[in-house]
Amino acid sequence: MGRGSVSSLRREVRDEISRTAADALPGIKDFLRTYSDDMSAYLRTVPWSDEPDPPEVIRLVEEAREWLRENGGRGIPHEQIVRELGIE
Repeated sequence: MGRGSVSSLRREVRDEISRTAADALPGIKDFLRTYSDDMSAYLRTVPWSDEPDPPEVIRLVEEAREWLRENGGRGIPHEQIVRELGIE
């Protein structure tokens, strides 16, 4: 990656962070910190499990993906779930 593209990318990351809600910043900070740690970087690439997914899990994941395709790739907003479950 060229020097100019690194500067541009850093600027884009800063712009994204500046648009982030304040309560999300601690999590983003912790996440970014893991990128300078070799073990954390390695663990991000390791599969969760070496066991095959059970057929029921595969079916449920495919249903969720289909639902997302049918709904424009957007999930259900947290506020809507809280409202529907009556746990406001």
